[in-house]
Amino acid sequence: MMSNINKPGSFGSSRGISKKPKKDNTRKPSSTRWIGRQLNDPYVLETQKRGYKSRAAFKLLQINEKHNFLKSGLAVIDLGCAPGGWLQIASQKVCSVNGKEKVVGVDLLPTEDIPGCISIVGDILDQSVGKNLIQILGCRPNIVISDMAANTTGHRQTDHIRTTYLLESALDFAIENLQKNGVFLAKCFKGGAEIEALSLMRKYFAKVSHIKPDASRKESVEGYVIALGFKEL
Repeated sequence: MMSNINKPGSFGSSRGISKKPKKDNTRKPSSTRWIGRQLNDPYVLETQKRGYKSRAAFKLLQINEKHNFLKSGLAVIDLGCAPGGWLQIASQKVCSVNGKEKVVGVDLLPTEDIPGCISIVGDILDQSVGKNLIQILGCRPNIVISDMAANTTGHRQTDHIRTTYLLESALDFAIENLQKNGVFLAKCFKGGAEIEALSLMRKYFAKVSHIKPDASRKESVEGYVIALGFKEL
């Protein structure tokens, strides 16, 4: 378990106050459950309080709390950066150097401007987009992070395979571009298809670990993998 440093305090449903969605007979039961969960999720409430772009910001905070890899002066590329929660945390941790942004992100969707960051619209599967990211950053990254996940279909194995494909794509980018001793962090659903990607990580990195931050909902299959110490074979 993570420590309490980056966990929400006692408020909302954590005080035993449960909010219920307003009745709407036209709404699907699954939608009602989702709204209820959002209303009573302390991370959602704290996200609004702190001005984060998404509750996913807490996931990166908690992962970094354990592994302490986001450090001042390092260069970061965020793959699948919208709506910008991870960009916010990364920029706070690494800071800009001499007015030069050290955090660059890309997503298929536009991301609102975030101080200390540059984000572009593009598909990381397009090699020209990857080259553009490096050019904007002005150097090879020390850290590549990815919270990319495919749109869910409701079929668990299909969703696992599609998200693993994005994991593999992010890993390919990291192996091609990371500086020596660099770090790779990405969303990783366990289910079998990810084994080849994990094997490749162990070849290129000194240490590979799975992590499920407290901000990831317990019932979710979501998890992350972090690879430390890029070897540049």
